[in-house]
Amino acid sequence: MSSIRTATKLDRDKIREVHLHAFSEDEAQVVATLASNLLSDETSPETFALVAEIDGTVVGHIAFSPVTFDTSQKLKGYILAPLAVTPNYQKRRIGAQLIQIGIEQLSKKGVNVLFVYGDPKYYGKFGFKAETATHYLPPYELQYPFGWLAIVMNEAGAAEQPLKVSCVASLSDPELW
Repeated sequence: MSSIRTATKLDRDKIREVHLHAFSEDEAQVVATLASNLLSDETSPETFALVAEIDGTVVGHIAFSPVTFDTSQKLKGYILAPLAVTPNYQKRRIGAQLIQIGIEQLSKKGVNVLFVYGDPKYYGKFGFKAETATHYLPPYELQYPFGWLAIVMNEAGAAEQPLKVSCVASLSDPELW
């Protein structure tokens, strides 16, 4: 059983290692750098990350950073990125725990909508839907448009007209999309 806690800057090297091992060679460096950079992003509201530990070893990581919308100051949105679990610990629901605890924390913060750019089959298990995301325009052109997903966490998060989403500095790189 893993324990989940808030990540700190002291976890930077361990988080990098998780991502370097979890992703393919062509993606690992980019995602590890993103995860590391998000720990330092000064944002309002705050970017936060969680780590999963087993026997004192960090085996999983997830980050949530705020997004803004072109026409709505009232909506509070976040994006989940990145998520990784060390290969030896995958298929043990550690990623699921990280997602669920993150969603609970965001709900307590009054977040209206949560985005992810990932595998619809995996993230669909947590309520993320492509149909929901169609009301929100991603920050950049997507290599895999079917992977732009969202959860409306309360009624105030339902956009009636398309809203353009903007991300924190670390995610503001077209190459990530």
